[in-house]
Amino acid sequence: MTFQAYLDNIEEKTGLTPRQFIDLASEKGFGPGTKAGEIVTWLGEDYGLGRGHAMALVHVITKGPQISAKHVGTGTTHSDPSDTLWLDGKATNPHPQPLT
Repeated sequence: MTFQAYLDNIEEKTGLTPRQFIDLASEKGFGPGTKAGEIVTWLGEDYGLGRGHAMALVHVITKGPQISAKHVGTGTTHSDPSDTLWLDGKATNPHPQPLT
């Protein structure tokens, strides 16, 4: 599953976009420098997210939308089309990906 697909699946499950999660995290005092475990616990308790999905949000909450180019355009299962994640909802993504 691509990084973007994780974020799209989270939106499907919760009805919240990654950008909305960033805002909610900020309200809780989470952001750059916050330990992953604190965010994972919050996302699990409040939104029922498992560790893998929560870790995708940990990345965007603590590091922003930029991801490593390691898997970009590789054509593998984890290949994202861009090194910048779309955070404003899958319906507005100019490069949507099928859910896997």
